[in-house]
Amino acid sequence: MRALVIGSGAREHAIVRGLLGDPDVTQVDAAPGNPGIAAIAECHPLAGGVTDTTAIVELARTLGSELVVIGPEVPLVAGVADALREAGVAVFGPSAKAAQLEGSKAFAKEVMAAADVPTARSYVCATPEEATAALEATGAPYVVKDDGLAAGKGVVVTDSLQDALDHARGCFAAGGTVVVEEFLSGPEVSLFCITDGTTVVPLEPAQDFKRAADGDEGPNTGGMGAYSPLPWAPEGLVSDVVARVAQPTVDEMRRRGAPFVGVLYVGLALTAAGPRVIEFNARFGDPETQVVLARLRSPLGTLLRAAADGKLDELPPLAWQDDAAVTVVIASEGYPASPSTGDPISGVEGVDGGSDEAYLLHAGTARDDSGELVSAGGRVLSAVGVGADLATARAAAYDVVDRVQLRGSHHRTDIALAAAEGRVTLPTA
Repeated sequence: MRALVIGSGAREHAIVRGLLGDPDVTQVDAAPGNPGIAAIAECHPLAGGVTDTTAIVELARTLGSELVVIGPEVPLVAGVADALREAGVAVFGPSAKAAQLEGSKAFAKEVMAAADVPTARSYVCATPEEATAALEATGAPYVVKDDGLAAGKGVVVTDSLQDALDHARGCFAAGGTVVVEEFLSGPEVSLFCITDGTTVVPLEPAQDFKRAADGDEGPNTGGMGAYSPLPWAPEGLVSDVVARVAQPTVDEMRRRGAPFVGVLYVGLALTAAGPRVIEFNARFGDPETQVVLARLRSPLGTLLRAAADGKLDELPPLAWQDDAAVTVVIASEGYPASPSTGDPISGVEGVDGGSDEAYLLHAGTARDDSGELVSAGGRVLSAVGVGADLATARAAAYDVVDRVQLRGSHHRTDIALAAAEGRVTLPTA
């Protein structure tokens, strides 16, 4: 099988790496890819970007791609998967209609209500007056979400009513709407569920860190690190979430004539009343993908192709290694507000690719005119460490971080620390 991965981040680098570990995958291409991906796979430019449907379909036909894996959410919402299917190309990723589970938080809430999925009480607001009333109804901490795609940074959680209203007004000024929700208290969990529109196969859960600074301080980001497994998670969590959340949602989408084929990302809060859905995404999450795929032992290409072909029910149970995995994001100066780009990166030799226990995945990197590796985005690199337990995996990941030199870069020093020290607790009623 020849596979084509669409995207250019660390998530896509992790997917490419996972596909190359599948003995049934003969070649992996990426478009547009990044310098890290280019070291292990063939990269192809996309002049019109990842939403250039015509170029992507033509590339898949030219390469003879037998499976296309779409990494980011924007091309999914734009209908790239639809065009590939119409061209007769097997694709892992939902249709534009199904991707509205991520493209519109209001739509996701509507589906959750229809499927009786446990989630936060919420209000869809289109005016400052509606937002004010909703915020008064929910009370602090205030949660305000941009209804549309916002690259993981459209959510404000604050004790300040003024900050919450300012975020809502900014969304209204841009022509959008917002969803105001009650705050869900409890540890957060990310669960990827692979589905062919009928069958649901869960992966191992992970936890990510959205805030920019240690101690969950600072602004929301696209994600500053993640780890898996979750030693503190209650027994039976995954099967419970599949039964109460993922399967009912997949069934509801099929009833609506929009079967969801791909990965349904379920973001959860483990509250005193049980798991509650924070959000759905229509693709693999970043940076959780980096740690979940590091632990997967079943062939990734076979899994994704079975989903694309509607044959997930024919696969044996997934195999996982017992080792833990931790990833730490190295971010550029000024991220997330105003990330610096074009800064030279050094120290990647020996860990760029690396071993199975410690390696770098590229996210926002590029080559300048002289061929030098430079930063090209806010989240620049993901350092991954794998070890017998979370403490060992943490040490491996941070050893990689310490080798990288990037002017003004920053990272969190507490990724997976509380879990490694047994300090994560579940709320009780």
